[in-house]
Amino acid sequence: MEAFYSAIHWERYVSLFLIFSTMLNTASAVTHYSIPEEMEEGSVVANLAADLGLDVKTLTKRKMRLEIISNKKYLDVNKETGELYIVERIDREFICAIKTSTSCYLKMEAIIENPKRIFYIEIEIMDINDNAPHFRRDTIDLDISEATQAGERFSVNNAVDPDVGSNSVKTYLLSESDHFTIDIQTGRDGSKFADLILKKALDREAQAVHNLILTAVDGGVPARTGTASIIVRVLDTNDNAPQFDKETYNIYVMENSPIGSLVVKLNGTDLDEGPNSDILYSYSLYTSEITQNTFGLNSNTGEITVKEMINYEDFRMYDMEVIATDKGIHSLSGQCKLKIIVTDMNDNHPEISIKSFQSPVKENVAVDTVIAVVSVGDKDSGENGVVDIKIQKNLPFALRESSDNYYELVVSEPLDREKVPEYDITFTVTDRGSPALSDNETMTLELLDVNDNVPQFPQSFYTIPVTENNAPGALLSSLTAFDPDLHENQYLVYFIIEKEIVNTSMSMLFSINPENGNLYALKTFDYEIEKEFLFHIEARDSGVPPLSSNVTVHIVIVDQNDNTPVIVSPWRAHGSVVEEKIPRSTDKGSLVSKVIAIDTDSVQNSRITYQFLQVTDATLFSLDQYNGEIRTMRMFSYRDPRHQRLVVIAKDNGEPALSATVTIKLSTVETAVKAYSDMTEVPLEYDIFSDLNLYLVIGLGSVSFLLLITIFVTCVLKCQKPKPSKAAPPCRNSVISERNSTIADSTLVSNDAYWYSLFLAETRKGKLVVRQPVPKGSRYIVSSIPRSTGLTETSDSAASTLQV
Repeated sequence: MEAFYSAIHWERYVSLFLIFSTMLNTASAVTHYSIPEEMEEGSVVANLAADLGLDVKTLTKRKMRLEIISNKKYLDVNKETGELYIVERIDREFICAIKTSTSCYLKMEAIIENPKRIFYIEIEIMDINDNAPHFRRDTIDLDISEATQAGERFSVNNAVDPDVGSNSVKTYLLSESDHFTIDIQTGRDGSKFADLILKKALDREAQAVHNLILTAVDGGVPARTGTASIIVRVLDTNDNAPQFDKETYNIYVMENSPIGSLVVKLNGTDLDEGPNSDILYSYSLYTSEITQNTFGLNSNTGEITVKEMINYEDFRMYDMEVIATDKGIHSLSGQCKLKIIVTDMNDNHPEISIKSFQSPVKENVAVDTVIAVVSVGDKDSGENGVVDIKIQKNLPFALRESSDNYYELVVSEPLDREKVPEYDITFTVTDRGSPALSDNETMTLELLDVNDNVPQFPQSFYTIPVTENNAPGALLSSLTAFDPDLHENQYLVYFIIEKEIVNTSMSMLFSINPENGNLYALKTFDYEIEKEFLFHIEARDSGVPPLSSNVTVHIVIVDQNDNTPVIVSPWRAHGSVVEEKIPRSTDKGSLVSKVIAIDTDSVQNSRITYQFLQVTDATLFSLDQYNGEIRTMRMFSYRDPRHQRLVVIAKDNGEPALSATVTIKLSTVETAVKAYSDMTEVPLEYDIFSDLNLYLVIGLGSVSFLLLITIFVTCVLKCQKPKPSKAAPPCRNSVISERNSTIADSTLVSNDAYWYSLFLAETRKGKLVVRQPVPKGSRYIVSSIPRSTGLTETSDSAASTLQV
């Protein structure tokens, strides 16, 4: 805005003063120009060469120069164009700092040579509104008494503005105020100043300080402003009398209060300040001499204290009047009345006396039974002599008033010694005085135990794993029960509840320590014969009558890998080698032989895998590791030896693994055995069932008949029993382990040292049922296998028929 404003004025002034300078030139030979201040450097004022009538082309040759008189060089002449231009920013307020008039000039001489001529030039600097009004002090402090009358005038500092004319201070503004206004005055030199006028009386107690803002505004376009803060502090006058919080005080004081103790502190206040608010306290003539002798009054603090011993029986109430006077020149005062009431002192403690007390008592004592009788009393009178009695909360006891000041302690809830063996009962008596006094007495009630808790086992069911082949007398587990009762009610004895399993008593298999519940095994267990036992253990305390509980014990026999695999096919006598014959024309993939091994262990320990331990030619035969089948991997060549030796190892999956081996010697023949290829079922069966087999069949029939008779008699005896034992586990002697094998039509079980079993041996041409011995001590079920018409069936159709 200022630049725009300056440009407009500059054009105006240049055009006017060019005409004026031409007229002045002829008259006084002085060239006059008028420009606004603050023009930008390089701005052209006028074409001086043209105004002076000089040829522009000769300015350089004639060495035209510009000299300033008594000032800095703010302007210069362009010798190429003859233009007068601004060299440095012109500040009118700096050049004409001393205001003798509103005009400000720059005087200079333009000098040229050949011939030498001097031209006088006068530049008038026109003012622009580039300065805001300001006060010599930013804050004006005034102290005005609250007793000052309205209309009073107060001088404040006027604002100054370096600008002149209409750009100087034009008026003043005052911030909104209920108590003050301003009056604007004009000086002889045209300057403006303001007087502060009080238009409403002040009240220091309502507002002690008034903050005003005085604003000076100049007449420029746009206008500029400056502000000053006026702080008016209101001086106090003693126009307020002291006041008390209340007009009347009722105060209670205890008899026998210590001398010097505080009764009350009076709080007199005065809204004035300084000496006008300082207060002195005194008794009025209305206060009796006895009251003034009994209670002392501090004149500076207003504290009333006990001066002599107070006796409730002499005086029960004191009346007094206190006056508060300020220290102003014309002092003011206020008063209040006090009524001091003496209260009786509660100086006697209540008393408690236990008349009867029964301890110990049995824990099963009946509810509402009286345990103790107590009496209470207090030597004081009135409320100070009224006594209340109580015991702790959350106790299974209650107090019941029987007569005046007599109370009975009774059982309110069933007692349990196992939860709380004894109680500390505290009787607390308190009177109703102020402050209340109390006393207490504690008695201990002990509970006697009764046998009311049965022994408890940590678990309701115990599963105890026992590895087979254990040593007799080994500790299996500790079955310890807990009884929370005491003494003989807590002493426990452990028993095995008798139970027979296959005519065998549990006491013959297991033993328990009657004192600590340690369970022992009396024999060595064999998983292949006995797999688990189920029985009960009883714990009985020694109370009268005794209480007992029992727990179920499940003994699980854990299998060990204690049985070596037995190779039952191809069978051979101990230490002998199995010899087989095979045609040299055998095709690739033909079944040569099948190794079958059995293991009487269980699960992992009975899983058999087969491997070649030795083989004459590894490229000729293959062995299935799971079913033991030996097959040809290729046809025989003329280079292959006629005799092949195969050593097969059968290994179980136990830790550590056990194994057995068989050696098979294969002899190759040029032609197939005619007896195998031409064999039919009738000659085969006739050949198999020799005289010895006939005796075997007769024996088998006899054993089967005896077995049926035994089963029939057993069923009759079972039916005659009133109630079969549910807890008896199944007979383990008749349990047959399951195996992945095919069970056929008839079975035979035997424990004899040397029995015959029927095993399946496959050949290239068909199946043969052969007789093979079983090692002594082994127990097997032997099954016959249905015949098959296939010539080269695998083990899936002719699986092992042997079961443990």
